[in-house]
Parts: sequence; C-alpha cells; structure tokens
Amino acid sequence: MSGNSQSTPRVAAIVGPYLSGKTSLMESLLFVAGALPRKGSVKEGNTVGDASLEAKARQMSVEATLAACTYEGEAWTLIDCPGSVEFSQEAVHALMAADIAVVVCDPDPNRALMVAPILKFLDDHQVPHVVFINKMDAPGSAEKMKDALNALQVVSERPLLLVEVPIREGDLITGYVDLISEHAYKYEAGKDADLMQMPESVRPEEQAARQHLLEKLADFDDHLMEELLGDVVPPLEEVTEDIAKDVRDDLLVPVFFGSADKDAGVRRLFQALCDEAPRVEDTAVRLGLPEGKEALVQVFKTVHAQHVGKLSISRVWRGEVVDGSSLAGNRVSGINKLFGSQQIKQQKATAGEVVALGRMEEMRTSDGLTPTTKVELDWPAPLQPMLALSLHTAKSGDDVKLSLALQKLCEEDASLKVEHNSETQERILWGQGEVHLKCALDRLKSRFGLDVQHHPPLVPYRETFTKATKVHGRHKHQTGGHGQFGDVWFEIKPLPRGTGFQFEEKIVGGVVPKNFFGAIEHGVVDWMKRGPLGFPVVDIYVALVDGSYHTVDSSDMAFKTAARIGMAEGAPLCHPVLLEPICEVHIAVPSEFTPKAQRLVTGRRGGQVLGFDARPGWQGWDVVAAYIPQAEMGDVVVELRSLTMGVGSFTWAFHHLQELIGRDADKVVEARKQSKATA
Repeated sequence: MSGNSQSTPRVAAIVGPYLSGKTSLMESLLFVAGALPRKGSVKEGNTVGDASLEAKARQMSVEATLAACTYEGEAWTLIDCPGSVEFSQEAVHALMAADIAVVVCDPDPNRALMVAPILKFLDDHQVPHVVFINKMDAPGSAEKMKDALNALQVVSERPLLLVEVPIREGDLITGYVDLISEHAYKYEAGKDADLMQMPESVRPEEQAARQHLLEKLADFDDHLMEELLGDVVPPLEEVTEDIAKDVRDDLLVPVFFGSADKDAGVRRLFQALCDEAPRVEDTAVRLGLPEGKEALVQVFKTVHAQHVGKLSISRVWRGEVVDGSSLAGNRVSGINKLFGSQQIKQQKATAGEVVALGRMEEMRTSDGLTPTTKVELDWPAPLQPMLALSLHTAKSGDDVKLSLALQKLCEEDASLKVEHNSETQERILWGQGEVHLKCALDRLKSRFGLDVQHHPPLVPYRETFTKATKVHGRHKHQTGGHGQFGDVWFEIKPLPRGTGFQFEEKIVGGVVPKNFFGAIEHGVVDWMKRGPLGFPVVDIYVALVDGSYHTVDSSDMAFKTAARIGMAEGAPLCHPVLLEPICEVHIAVPSEFTPKAQRLVTGRRGGQVLGFDARPGWQGWDVVAAYIPQAEMGDVVVELRSLTMGVGSFTWAFHHLQELIGRDADKVVEARKQSKATA
C-alpha cells in the first residue's frame, strides 16, 4: 500500500460510452470489495446501478448511481454515470465531486472516438483518471487492444500508459503481467488472480512495454531519467510512487484491461485506485475551494424521492456534519450513506464522505455550505437544450401540479429546462434528446401521477407587409346618452427586417387632440398581436396623418377601436407575407464527419452552410456554421448523433426572420387557422 493507506474516504466516478460496461464494472468492484454477497446482472436488471424504474425499463443508466464500500481498509464512494450522451449532465456533476475517474471502454478501436468528449472534459478540468479496457474476455480482443490503445491516444491530450500486458492462450486472455512489479497473474473466476510464472513467450513484450513505461515516467522525473541513462534499474517503490504522483497531478493516464463480467483485472484496478487517487484535500485544492477550518459541504446532486422528500447528495470537503446541525441556516434532517437505492442512516459525516442530507429545501445543486453561510463555488454551466416538447395535462385542474413537478425535475437535472411561451400559450420542456425527454415524461407519471400529452412546440412565426398604403379607420356607435366616435387616417409602410415597429403622428391643425395619440398607438399595437395570416406583425411603420373627433362622444376606447379597424382594413392592401425564424447553428464534429454535418444542413429546407473552421481547443475537430429554419431544427440532434457515433453536438440561437412563401407558407397559415378553430 502507498502513503494513501487509511486515508479519508475518496470518490471514483465511473464514466464511459453507452454499452461499455460501466454498471457491470461497478457491480464487480463492489463484489470484490465484499460489499455484495453475489453479483447482479445488467441483463436481469438487478445490479446496484439499476436503481431506478426508468433504468430498469430501458436497460440503461439514466442517472448517476452511488454506492459506498471499503476495499483493503480504504473507504470509497463509487458513482456509476450514465453512458448515453443525453444524460451526460449527470456525469459532469459526478466528476466535479470525484477525486478520480475510471474511463471504461471496449477493445474496439472504431468506438474509441466515443470516448473523446469524456476525455476532453477530464483533461480540461484536470481530473485524474485511469482507463479500463473492458470486455477483454471476448475472442480476438487481445489482437484489437493495441489498435484500441492507439485510437484512444489520438483522442487523449494526456499520454496513455499501459501498466500491464496480457497473457494469452490461443485467442483468449487468461492473465496479465503487472509492468510495475513484473509479477504475472492468472485469472481465476470469482477469486484474486493467482501468482504464476511469467511465460517466456510473454517476456519480450513485457520487457519492451516496461521500458516504455519507465521512459514515459522519466519524462516527469529527472532522477528516474538519470537512472535509466546510467542503466540503473529503479527500485519498485520509486516506480510506484512516480506513477501515483503523475496520476494525481494529471500528467498521464494508466491503462488497465480485463472483464467486469468475470471480475478479471478488477482487483488490480481497485488496488491502483487506492494507490493513486488523490485525497479529498488535494481535490479541494484542484477545484480552488476556499480555505478555512469550519466544515464545507457541496451539493452535487438533488433528488426528490417518493415518501422521503428532498435529498441533497453532497460531498463533505472538510470538517464534519452532524445530524440536526445547521448548514447555511438550514437544519440537517437526516444523514444517509447511499448504496444504490438503499439509504443507510448515520449520525455524522466526515471529510471525504458522500452523503444524502435530508430536507435541505433551500439548497440547490452546486451550492457550497458552511455552518454559517452559503458559498459560491465554480460549477459548469448547464448543457444547452437540444430538443423540445409542448406539454399539457390530460386532466383539467392538473396545471399547478404539473408546474410543481416540472420544477422538481429541473432541480434534479440541470439539462432540463421549462419555458412558458406567452404568445402560443404553451408550456415547453427542453431536454437533450428523445430518450431524455421520454424519461422525464415517465417520471411525471410514476412519481407524480401525471398523464401528460405532448407534441412538438409551435414555431413562433411572424408576418410583415411588403407594400405601403393609406387607410381610413372610423368607429361610430350611438346609443342613449354619450356615443362612441373615433376617426383616423394612417399611412402604413414596410420597414427593413429587424427594425421593429415605429409609430409617428403627423396631425396638422389639431384635428385629433394629442391626448388621444396614446390610445391610437395602443390600438395599433393591440391589432398587431395577430395579423391577417394569424401571426404577430413586425417591421412596419404607421403614421397618424389625419382624422376627426367629437367633443362629447370621442374617448380613448373609441380611438383605440378606430385604430384597430383601420389596421384591419389596410393590412390586406399591404400584401402581408409570412416570416419564419432562422437559427444560427454551430455544429461541432470530428473532422472526418464534417462533410456529413454539411449534408445534414443542406438536406433541410432552407438550410445554408456558412463555412467551417477548426474547433478551438479540440485537435481533429471542426465547427460547421450554418443557418437552419427553426421549423427544421426539431430532429437535428437525433440525426447528428446518428451520423457521428453520438459525439456530435451543436449550439444554436435565433438569428433573424426570413420570408416564407409558396406552398410551405400556405401550409403554416392553414395549420394556424385549424389550431385556432379547435382551441
């Protein structure tokens, strides 16, 4: 054991692409640690990582699952992070609380690209990490490993360092040689690997690999470099300490291999974590957390659990928290260690531990807490939403319940966002993709008993005028007593796109008193909320040029009505046209997929490629800039991920309005008429 032995509890986040075997690896790590009497299986849905109903239904992780255990006297919290890119917000938050990450991948070199965004996040945030190449029990995987390692190195900024070489029997891997100790081990199902004599057939490969390992370590250690130049064999302790230091300093990435399903190589991996992972105080320094003596806790995940209430899953960075004590003015009501869906009550939590704090109602994910105050800590911005659904309740009277439920879901998952569109009267839920949004709908039903209907959101079309006109608006209504009288003449002209609305009065001789000007303008603005095509009117100029009034019957209301009548009379003469919103989109993809990204754009109605350039800070990646109509954005994320092995991403923002004419415009106008008729 290294100097880290008997250290404070540490946290390892297990990350990697979908289907790489992360949940199986956590199950195996818990099993070899003695935390499980028997292993579950992902196929049967009975692993610790299959804690939620949504995970069981989809046979995939949809949220981070935590499990505390002890290995060789070392206390750990393992976090199994979802592999689907649609749930990557969970992985981001888990990594911010972790001391070290285990990047799980399989030996197929063609899938190495799927690891690129994960490695980039780890490198950018200087999170120490190791790689575990899983599924090495499959026939032929040994031959692929070298190519897989080379492919992974291409997408890693840090040098990858193989710390063991396989022992083969035919096309199967039956053991490994540890390049640090130079001991050979034979895999034994369900047991520690047995020490064995190193086969002579492996020795040349082992010696070459160990020399490469030492030379890589010497890049960061002048003393080791001097020893190698002098043909001095460095002692085992020096090599062990060097690799541990380099991992903690995030200078290099050790690579292990094995099979999580068969527990092969898992004990060696766990031992490496114990030897090489930083301590909680080192991680706090890396994150730039403020120094001090009082307890410091950070919430990195929020859960609204049925029958339990709100749980703030938190890392204790220093000090201790006692049940019933206060954090930032909030009383801690329950401290629980987590093991999948199980909660294990305890009276206090000390530095390094991860615990669920009960009923901290005012606390939010990312909050830092001391006994006396809330502390603002650095935290990654939420992922930009990619796909949206318009939601409405199946039962009348459930609107308030739905609002509260969505508020809780967004508190749990920062990559969900709710928008209330006052124009279309829609409640819109934004997420990262189809599965992400479907999972949110499932939770609304299972947790909150809400049947929610949904459809794609309405596109916020606008309309404008293309010709000028002069029009008369007159409102006269006589009843007993005072009547109503308003009379206006307008000049109406189109304005350049993006100018907005301009109103001017050019009254001469006081034919309309000034005190009615405001009501007249208000009448125009009120009419513009829905033009002749059914959409808000923009980019027009309206001038009040003439009119008349009655000293008794004229009023603000009468002139407001006259203005609306005038605009309604004049609009058809101005040849209204439909405007559709155009988004500026930046699509980030590996360079090999750049042509596909361009075809994705041009394959959509109105899609226009503006160009592409190298993605800043990402070697071998491009960013394609484009304009895409908002109406065509609905499934961009689905197609992009399909074309790019799931690694492509994009950002978008409204850019401008553009005329839409012909059959496409007719369809939009007709659809709006029908929606208004059925509303």
